[in-house]
Amino acid sequence: MARILLVDDEAGVRFMIEQVLEDAGHEVRACAAAAEALPFLEETDVVVSDLVMPGMDGMALLRTVRERAPELPLLLLTARGDERIAVAAMQAGAFHYLPKPFANEELLLLVQRAAELRRLRSSVREHEVEAILGRPLVGRSAAFRQLLAQARLLAARDVPTLVRGETGTGKELVASLLHAAGPRTKGPLVRFNCAAIPAELAEAELFGHAKGAFTGADGARPGFFRQAHGGTLVLDEIGELPLALQAKLLRAAQDGEVQPVGAGRTERVDVRIVACTHRDLRVEVAAGRFREDLFYRLSVVELHVPPLRERREDVPLLVEAFRRSWSRRFGLDDVHFTPEVIEALECRDWPGNVRELENAVARLLALSTGGAVGPEALDRMAGSTGGGSLRERVAAFERARIEEMLAQTGGNQSEAARRLGLTRVTLIDKMKRHGLRR
Repeated sequence: MARILLVDDEAGVRFMIEQVLEDAGHEVRACAAAAEALPFLEETDVVVSDLVMPGMDGMALLRTVRERAPELPLLLLTARGDERIAVAAMQAGAFHYLPKPFANEELLLLVQRAAELRRLRSSVREHEVEAILGRPLVGRSAAFRQLLAQARLLAARDVPTLVRGETGTGKELVASLLHAAGPRTKGPLVRFNCAAIPAELAEAELFGHAKGAFTGADGARPGFFRQAHGGTLVLDEIGELPLALQAKLLRAAQDGEVQPVGAGRTERVDVRIVACTHRDLRVEVAAGRFREDLFYRLSVVELHVPPLRERREDVPLLVEAFRRSWSRRFGLDDVHFTPEVIEALECRDWPGNVRELENAVARLLALSTGGAVGPEALDRMAGSTGGGSLRERVAAFERARIEEMLAQTGGNQSEAARRLGLTRVTLIDKMKRHGLRR
């Protein structure tokens, strides 16, 4: 089955084609004008369009499709005698043309081939992006696929983008996708966590500093902006950036210029900025904690990463991906989850989202000896204070608390350590001891 976008100004022809395609099992969205069809390109597998229409005709629609969704095949319906125009359309990127009147079998065959081409193009592109990212894009839900489609479209636009989403939803993956699928993929991808560095050091880290600019500055440092020159700078947790630094960030984002601390000159930088946050920056602006002009500069386009509870059908796929990853790490080649466990995991709300789910899978495997992991393992995980020595129970509780706090703080080790009453060095040492990833 494929999702077909049908465009034809003749109601009778539109109805007939819609019935033929739906009878073959396809999902059809029919539009009487090309302009009506444009908002639905991202959620379509094949476009079937008439050539001659009032307003935007088939050729104009083809040019728009090639610009907005180059992987989307378009099948053009033409009148007899329009072969010259049809050939020109194919040279311009149309998948094929079908002269009217046509047999239903001809239409269905071309639509099937176009849908197969779409799947092949998407698969190849996805594997290319996954190779660059170094990790798979896991999800089949409509919300996740729509997010990927929007991210791929925006990747080519090279505009400042704000990625919003709850803690643990995968904002950093979306930011990486914007870089990997865009024109800057050969340039550097640099991340700066606005919440992980004290305010007094953030300016020097972000914009660089000259030698002797402050005590301990034994040499000059380029800073994250200049390190990202020609590539992408991801500003994680932008809502945590001190207000005093926001004016300087605005200048860098607006004019492409940075001034290192202690330097008397500015330097040009060519950087795409992708900002990520779990906060509602509009609320922060209203409260006076975030500059309004900076907000509008960074959010030329916004992407919302849905929480896991809004895409539950992705949970089994994510569980399987995490199982493969962690079982290799733990040397558990034969371990697998029973359907009851997967169903139970799918029913949970996961306030920590994908990160919390991965931690849960890792914990289930860490407590496993191999083979089938059944519902009893969930009981052990929920109350892993039962059984074992006191030292084992304390270690299990400590690991669970660290995982929980890291999930709540979005992986921010400094904040997690503060909430746990530890130093960051001590937290990192405990994470290593418990086999938790940094």
